[in-house]
Amino acid sequence: MNSKLQHDLDNFENILEKTKQQGIDFLSNIDNIPTSNTYSIDPKTELNELGLGSIEALKEFNERLAPLMVSSPGPRYWGFVTGGSTPASIVGDWLASVYDQNTQAVKAQGGASALIEFETINLLLQLLELPDAFLGGFVTGATMSNFTSLAVARQWFGKQYGKDFAKNGISETINILTATPHSSSIKSLSMLGIGSQNYTVIKTIEGNREALDTADLEEKIKALNGEPFILISSAGTVNTADFDDFEAIAKLREKYNFWWHIDGAFGGFAAVSEKYKHYVKGWEGADSITIDCHKWLNVPYESAFYLVKKEHVNLQIETFQNSNAPYLGNPLENFNYLNVLPENSRRLRALPVWFSLKAYGKEGFRDLIEDSIALALHFANALIENDFELLAPIRLNNVCFTLKGEHNQEKVTPFLSALNDTGKVFMTPTVYQNKKGIRASFVNWRTNEEDVRIVIKEMKDLLEII
Repeated sequence: MNSKLQHDLDNFENILEKTKQQGIDFLSNIDNIPTSNTYSIDPKTELNELGLGSIEALKEFNERLAPLMVSSPGPRYWGFVTGGSTPASIVGDWLASVYDQNTQAVKAQGGASALIEFETINLLLQLLELPDAFLGGFVTGATMSNFTSLAVARQWFGKQYGKDFAKNGISETINILTATPHSSSIKSLSMLGIGSQNYTVIKTIEGNREALDTADLEEKIKALNGEPFILISSAGTVNTADFDDFEAIAKLREKYNFWWHIDGAFGGFAAVSEKYKHYVKGWEGADSITIDCHKWLNVPYESAFYLVKKEHVNLQIETFQNSNAPYLGNPLENFNYLNVLPENSRRLRALPVWFSLKAYGKEGFRDLIEDSIALALHFANALIENDFELLAPIRLNNVCFTLKGEHNQEKVTPFLSALNDTGKVFMTPTVYQNKKGIRASFVNWRTNEEDVRIVIKEMKDLLEII
């Protein structure tokens, strides 16, 4: 064995202890760590010939790279709908690295860790009050969840014409209907060869809405003259957390032939709350659903899952099957995740979610979600009192706002830049109904009213000087 590796093995407990303590120090001080910084490095360093060993590598990391880290898991990082990591999810994530399973099979001498994934999906279905009619699996994020679901939808579309797109390529124009798709869905259309611009836009409901107008949807359907199509609908739009009317869409399913996909990356968690579950009423009728765990479930990054109806499992296998690997066996008789999703190599991504669900239960996540929404409303009320205006009503956990007055539109960008530069908060820019705006997302389990007070004070102070 290499001498550096042997030394690390002999000192492994000390290495992990130092790393653990560094993690504890970071998380214990998260309120005081800036949400952004201007620190930079020259990444063109030379590879050491003999290696440093883990302790010396940790020292170099702390000197050069640690200053790049911002408090993205902290209570005032309100950009990108970023959740933090709960203690239980960190336990699961660390153990996923320790056990280092290639999670694929449910029955295999080489490891059956996929049973943990099956169990975790079952727990998630209970949390979201969805039926076990869905087959689910973990992927890296909403983009890959949308990609997986829409890949199966693409195969379904081909079958309507008696064609196998997975084997022979796309030979028909695929009809896509959507109103306000997230960029990850559009990116998925690009990667799937459908085309990022090849979709028909459905009108949104009149007024301050991003949800699709079901009357216009039906008009667009009629214009297809009986051709099948794929509908991409929203459970929480990215700007204003608006929801399509799933009950109305379900009724259209009784009359027309289409694949129904719901992007519920963060908004799907409305199902956990008695107060907000009406937003997703009827969503169990969808063919596929996207949910992102590293948002409102507050687990470490690279955690999302897809749900596809079990009735479509043959289509899913046709789309992703490793048909050139006979040692894997019959995909229907011996379930293996590599036959139903894009990745062949995959870590035990379910474990942080399993620990989180077991540790905090339904009540824990119900409290987290309802607290986040209450804080969004609290922040919105404070904005109205302090020379800001809302661009949309608060439906869930996103606050979309701007500086009050048309004359202040040119100040929105420099204002947000200066605000983020304070390191006290991080929010993202947006454009909503042709107005420059700012978007704040409340999803982090640590965020409280004191954080809102701190941010409002910073914003008021900047208004006086900008």
